[in-house]
Amino acid sequence: MMTPGESTQTRAHIRWMIRRDMEQVLGIERRSFEFPWSENDFLQCLRKRNCIGMVAERGEAIVGFMIYELHKTRLHIMNFSVDPLCRRSGIGKQMADKLVGKLSSGRRTRISLEVRETNLAAQLFFRQIGFRATSVLRDFYDDSTEDAYLMQYCHRSDEAAFAVESSPIHRMAG
Repeated sequence: MMTPGESTQTRAHIRWMIRRDMEQVLGIERRSFEFPWSENDFLQCLRKRNCIGMVAERGEAIVGFMIYELHKTRLHIMNFSVDPLCRRSGIGKQMADKLVGKLSSGRRTRISLEVRETNLAAQLFFRQIGFRATSVLRDFYDDSTEDAYLMQYCHRSDEAAFAVESSPIHRMAG
């Protein structure tokens, strides 16, 4: 028996990104962003040892992707999008949940990302799944003078440290 809202939720297969995914990923990127990454931007990022790409796949179609970096104590999302035709179907949450599953109390305890101040949909999406805006990054982007919000998600065991660290008093001291 289906629960309310289940018909709008679509299970996607989430896997590592491979070279032949690039054409579909670039299509999603162009349909999603005013200032899209180029193929060279993707390749340059993915050539780094600490950079990983994931895709969400439904059937033969790539319907979302995520590029993130591994750091000593955190994961950093560099680029994240769901195809505009597939948004609000649970795919973005499935990808984010997969990344949250990589956190642990002993090692990587948080996920960070920057969101354009004009990208309200992304801000609301990440807030809904547990991210918090912790600071404003002035004139952050190379392609515009737009500010960004630094948003972070903390592993449950690290929430107390996160609350202290993101308080105004702590930021002034740092």
